[in-house]
Amino acid sequence: MHPCEPPFSGSDLELAFDLAPVGLCVSRDRVIQRCNEAFGSMFGYAPQELTGASMSVLYPSVEEFHRIGERGLQVMRDSGRYADERIMKHRGGRLFWCHVAGRSLDREDPFGCAVWMFEDISERRPVIAPLTVREREIAQLLVEGKTTKQIARILGISPRTVDAHRARLMRKLKVGTPTEMVSRLAGIS
Repeated sequence: MHPCEPPFSGSDLELAFDLAPVGLCVSRDRVIQRCNEAFGSMFGYAPQELTGASMSVLYPSVEEFHRIGERGLQVMRDSGRYADERIMKHRGGRLFWCHVAGRSLDREDPFGCAVWMFEDISERRPVIAPLTVREREIAQLLVEGKTTKQIARILGISPRTVDAHRARLMRKLKVGTPTEMVSRLAGIS
């Protein structure tokens, strides 16, 4: 029987995990239990170096690790799944945009055991200016199509504060309109 014909053996599934062209990770309570080569190399590590590490080492800041976790926790409780596009950090300090999607084993305890897929999308969406933690959060939500009021509610800040950060983002990105800013953040222009 050819190895790609059912029934698949455990070693076939392990091979599929290890050789997947995107980063795959199994986590328990946001601690990496296992990851594949694509995941490790995306972040500048050998897979075994990440085993037992907190996923916080992959984020630009611990604050972002906690905030994104808080946002994702409720979504995973509601649906068992979570996905977004966010800025992550390579071992060498380089920041890059990443598409992340995950699925929880148990909605009651979403982070208890989850499977994650990470895809480096920096080729089509490069990080083009140094941004603060808050600017990265706002950029992520702008790319998702959120309004100023929605962003303010999600981040627990005033709409005026969001507008001030948007204005700084426009200056840093050297764009003249909010549409140009979102296009630049999304990698369209």
